[in-house]
Amino acid sequence: MNRRQFVSVLGAAAASPLLRANRLPIRKGIIIDMLPKEQDGKPLSYRERFELARNCGFQSIEAQTVTDSSEAKEILNASQAAGMPIHSVMNMGHWEWPLSSPDPAVVEKGAQRMIVSMQNANLWGAQTVLLVPAVVDPKTTYQGAWTRSQQEIRKLIPVAEKLQVVIAVEEVWNKFLLSPLEFARYIDEFNSPWVKAYFDVGNVVLFGYPQDWIRTLGPRIVKLHIKDFAFPQRKVAEWRPLREGEIDWKEVHRALADINYRGDATLELNGGDEPYLRLISHRFDQILEGL
Repeated sequence: MNRRQFVSVLGAAAASPLLRANRLPIRKGIIIDMLPKEQDGKPLSYRERFELARNCGFQSIEAQTVTDSSEAKEILNASQAAGMPIHSVMNMGHWEWPLSSPDPAVVEKGAQRMIVSMQNANLWGAQTVLLVPAVVDPKTTYQGAWTRSQQEIRKLIPVAEKLQVVIAVEEVWNKFLLSPLEFARYIDEFNSPWVKAYFDVGNVVLFGYPQDWIRTLGPRIVKLHIKDFAFPQRKVAEWRPLREGEIDWKEVHRALADINYRGDATLELNGGDEPYLRLISHRFDQILEGL
């Protein structure tokens, strides 16, 4: 799509009487890593990046774990100055140090990174911290991943309650939580308002239908990730531009309406410049409007 076509699409969308008629009451988020770190060869500050997101039509930010206190404060100031709330924090330690590891030293590092992430969230006013709870691999059985990850998350619940931050478990390609029924059971076994589901619409397309997962998980869902995939020959996942993959977005829209989801949905795609961000923001609008 060239620039003239892009402007034409936006103009037609703005004039369409169909827009917003069926819009879901969902706030449009974007992951901080999607925002460019420089423009025209000059570095962009956090404030400038947040303002760019706002100007492209986004309404909230998903940040990532920050261990440096001065940088964390800079992010807070940028969020406030740009009027862009940080709604969630993506924990950056769960792949390197999974809570399901049979090695206590690895688990300890993973737990400490989660605590830092929750402290970030409390500072920034975010409601959740995204956690990949476990990784099944040749050294970690499925049952072991289930049992150990739940044990460690239970230890983190008092911290979550103190900091008023929900631990939001996400389903990913970790050979774990492979059905909506299982995901629901995993969450329910905590019996805690401080452990919920962070549902990624794209991650289940290879082996399921996101609308089914959404209806099954229902009120357990506290946050959403939005992306698009295709699976040629059902073997290898290929990232696709939003609304150009295999997801039936109209059915996703209906399912989210059925469970009355009200909260944030965050794009998780490749980053890009301002025209790109405006385009995917517009496509995000089309999803939320059921077009």
